[in-house]
Amino acid sequence: MNKISQKILMLTLVLFITSVAFPQKKQIAKANKEFDRYSYIDAREIYLKVIEDGYKSAEIYQRLGDTYYWNSDYDNAAKWYSRLVEEFPDETKAEYYFRASQSLKSLKKYEEAKKMMDGFVAKGGNGLLLKDFKKDSNYLESIGLASKGYELDKVTINTNYSDFGPSFYGNKLVYATSSNKTEGGKIYEWNQQPFLDLFMATMDEEGRLSKPEPLSGEINTTFHESSTSFTKDGRTVFFTRNNFINGKKGRDENKTIRLKLYKATHNGDGNWGNIVELPFNSKEYSVAHPALSPDEKKLYFSSDMPGTMGMSDLWYVEVLGNDTYGAPVNLGDQINTEARESFPYISKEGNLYFATDGLAGLGGYDVFVTKLDANGQAGELVNLGEPVNSSQDDFGFILDEEKGLGYLSSNRDGERGSIDDDIYRIYEKCVITISGIVFDVDTRELLPGAVVTLLDANNKVISTMEADQNGAYHFDAECSSQYSVRATKETYSPNEKLVETPDKTGNIEVPLPLRGPCPPNDLGCRLCLQPIFFDFDRYNIRPDAEIELAKIYVALRDYPQLNIHIESHTDSRATNSYNNRLSEKRAQATLNWLVNKGISPSRLTAKGYGESQLLDRCLVFDECGKKIGTYDCTEEQRNNPTCSDGVKCSEKEHQMNRRSMFIIQN
Repeated sequence: MNKISQKILMLTLVLFITSVAFPQKKQIAKANKEFDRYSYIDAREIYLKVIEDGYKSAEIYQRLGDTYYWNSDYDNAAKWYSRLVEEFPDETKAEYYFRASQSLKSLKKYEEAKKMMDGFVAKGGNGLLLKDFKKDSNYLESIGLASKGYELDKVTINTNYSDFGPSFYGNKLVYATSSNKTEGGKIYEWNQQPFLDLFMATMDEEGRLSKPEPLSGEINTTFHESSTSFTKDGRTVFFTRNNFINGKKGRDENKTIRLKLYKATHNGDGNWGNIVELPFNSKEYSVAHPALSPDEKKLYFSSDMPGTMGMSDLWYVEVLGNDTYGAPVNLGDQINTEARESFPYISKEGNLYFATDGLAGLGGYDVFVTKLDANGQAGELVNLGEPVNSSQDDFGFILDEEKGLGYLSSNRDGERGSIDDDIYRIYEKCVITISGIVFDVDTRELLPGAVVTLLDANNKVISTMEADQNGAYHFDAECSSQYSVRATKETYSPNEKLVETPDKTGNIEVPLPLRGPCPPNDLGCRLCLQPIFFDFDRYNIRPDAEIELAKIYVALRDYPQLNIHIESHTDSRATNSYNNRLSEKRAQATLNWLVNKGISPSRLTAKGYGESQLLDRCLVFDECGKKIGTYDCTEEQRNNPTCSDGVKCSEKEHQMNRRSMFIIQN
């Protein structure tokens, strides 16, 4: 090939490369512009087309990953951040290792997430992010231990769009939604969904929501409104809105409409008006998510204003009255990280709940809590754990701690990122702890190693454990339930106590005294014979009673010298004469069961006592089945056949009186 031909070829190649590269650079510049305006969907489409054309760079992968990350699409975010780390490790900044780790955690790829955090450390990551990671690299286990006793379910007012940011307003719940019923129906460039408006729903005593409707008055506009905080008298609300007031939009230097805080007051006619912008807003940064302190002297919020340590921090201002406020105060590095802190909420008890993706969590935003002291200083930060937190975004947590009722925003059940934000009702899981010690009733000596068993109302074993070195035991139980707690130890007579659990979380102390080694010939002590029970107005032997009778039968069969007297009883309902006849039938039915098994009638006696021996509150037996406590009548009245009529007992208490008991005869 001659020199002229070579020059022509080289010129042609240069022109071709230039013609390809120039449009690509132009497209990237356009994408960057959209990205900087938070038009992530538009920017993403351009970046993807550029990559399809064969052009790639660390910046494109970073920004492409971010378009997914900031819309909570962690699956795709992890894909592009991982490619960034693999293909451009030298150009990958520490913060992208962190975002990659967060995205992988949201996919429950915890080992890969930990490797990304190792990369974060190697790249010089520092601050609270690093401190938190180094403090507890096995954070997943710790979070599991810190989990609170909550249950949650999705509320019925959720739409197919984004619903989030609940706040209490009397017996109402106010929240943000981008449903197609919002004001103006405009589409938001960030996620191509309708703009947000504030709605209000009716809240019943159990926190179930109904009748959603737009907040009345002048608050909702064609732009975003979200995240409210109401004063206790219900006449003032602080809320988040785009930089838009009196029909005018405000933009920052990149032509982006930022978020601001506003205050509105109730007009008294059911509408909200008199909207005032708070003085510490700016068109150059965002201020959002207000939360009043219980005494309403401080207003907390999230912002990326100058002085912010990360992408957004938690701040507060003093509320001075007459639309005046103190200077914004950053909550400091005890709470704020290099990442995002947002959605603060202060409970009546002074606990600060907030969302962050900058501390060790399960993925995405996690909800943390810290106790604020009298000076507003934060204590230890605690991750609420599952089920409040998940591998996705969990935020906008509010809780009435006295009622054990609250709400949470989360996209855990969707695959479209923030579009799938929904509101969940949170209620305290009612958990009862049954605990106590096992000890010798005579010497008061603790009995380590005693076997303690928890049984349900049907006498089914739920759990068994050995008492520890202090003779202590504990079980977790359900509320509003009936249990038996039984203790046994070799050479000791067993003991069993009935427990009725309340309908609220709490602890029940049930000490279990054991009577000390039984005398060799005391079969009654060794057998610890228990009563059997009957249905109302019946004398047939129930299946559960046959279990106890089988034990007595075996004892009678194996110990020919053993004789037993059967005492049968009724509850206080019906007449005395009727109950005498009914108890006699129960006594004979009990005796006949044993006789039918082959036990000689000469070894058995039986008598019915009607309602003459009611148990006080119908609750207590000692460890060998002997009734203890007082009767409902005085000593003189016990032989009066009418004294027990009209005693008010619950059905469970009546059940304890419908019994046959077994007495060892010499």
